[in-house]
Amino acid sequence: MEKWICMACGYTYDSQFGIPESGIAAQTKFEQLPNDWVCPICGASKNAFEKVENE
Repeated sequence: MEKWICMACGYTYDSQFGIPESGIAAQTKFEQLPNDWVCPICGASKNAFEKVENE
């Protein structure tokens, strides 16, 4: 699964888990998040996130 990190605060969005408490189901790819989705920690927009390369 993919992970994306917020470059503003370091929050990691992991598509394997989604964000169930925000109504985003597990297995939801980052690209499938609404365009107006923002970081749940700092409010940064989607374009503030960078894909984490496989570790």
